[in-house]
Amino acid sequence: MADAVSRGVAMRRARVVSEPVTEYIRYEHSCTPQNLAAGEEVRWLPRRLASDPLIPGNDCWLFDNDLIRFGLFSGDGAFVERALCDAPDVIKNVSEAFEAIWNRALPRARYTI
Repeated sequence: MADAVSRGVAMRRARVVSEPVTEYIRYEHSCTPQNLAAGEEVRWLPRRLASDPLIPGNDCWLFDNDLIRFGLFSGDGAFVERALCDAPDVIKNVSEAFEAIWNRALPRARYTI
């Protein structure tokens, strides 16, 4: 991640989390300083504040507004597979949803657990 950021790549991560948080979310929150030190920006949004944006149903990464990598998980949270998508309409929807979440989410320093 630090290498990408040093090349000028913007790395932003938005976490939409249910509250009270699980132990795993506590773990992710405690490890976030490593992401910040590498140059990634990370924000947190309580799920109760994410009712109106039409967010993707799956975890995803958006690369340069050209490609989405969806992470598909089972009902108990186990990783199942990844799926790539380059459909322009899906990319547009995901990009708009991310910006809506990003604009209302809190930086880690302001999101306390």
